[in-house]
Amino acid sequence: MTQPRALPRVRTATPEDLAALPVLEAAADRLLAAELAHHVLPAPELATPIEPLFMLVAGNPPVGFAGVDEVGGQAHLEQLSVHPDFAGRGIGRSLVEAAIDAARGRGYRAMSLCTFADVPFNAPFYASCGFKEVAQPGKGLAALRTREAKLGLDALGRRIAMRIRL
Repeated sequence: MTQPRALPRVRTATPEDLAALPVLEAAADRLLAAELAHHVLPAPELATPIEPLFMLVAGNPPVGFAGVDEVGGQAHLEQLSVHPDFAGRGIGRSLVEAAIDAARGRGYRAMSLCTFADVPFNAPFYASCGFKEVAQPGKGLAALRTREAKLGLDALGRRIAMRIRL
């Protein structure tokens, strides 16, 4: 009988981790592009934020990361990326749970995100983590969705905003 693999430890990113994150993001984006009928995602404008509210990584060296910003006075999960070689092991869920805990610890009362509605490892995954679709996004989240549309993301697939109460 084989032992289940231990999840990589989730921790706050260090300056040394930052160089690995664009590579992780690009690898995860290739998997997403495959789901979106082989579209190329607009990368330069949506690159990992340079100064997010906080950044978490899984593993050392990192095999996944979560970047959290602030939008409309609430925490916002801007990016979640797990290298495809490590997909399906619970790393993304661990990162989301750690991001929620960290945001709650910083006094935030909600966390939002924007994602593709019909990609299985996007909106359905986030729903399984407790996020719910936001029918009427507030001013900050609506502005972010408008920015995403201008960057061409909506042309790749239906996008939605989601939120979880902390």
